[in-house]
Amino acid sequence: MPKHEFFVDMTCEGCSNAVTRVLHRLGGVQFDIDLPNKKVCIDSEHSVDTLLETLKKTGKNASYLGEKSVQ
Repeated sequence: MPKHEFFVDMTCEGCSNAVTRVLHRLGGVQFDIDLPNKKVCIDSEHSVDTLLETLKKTGKNASYLGEKSVQ
C-alpha cells in the first residue's frame, strides 16, 4: 500500500485523537501520528484527495507532504 505523509496542525493529544477518530471512521487505513512534528503517515489505498478531505474534517489545517519512502 502507498504510504502518504501529511502535515496536520495538531497542538495537543485532543488534536491527535480527532485525527484518529476521523481516520478510523474512514476505514481501510493504517497510520502513525507524530504529534511533536505535526505529521501523520497513512498507509491506504484511498486517494490523496480523500485522505486530505478526511483530515480536514478535524477542523485543523492539513496539507499533503508527499509519498513516504518505505525503509
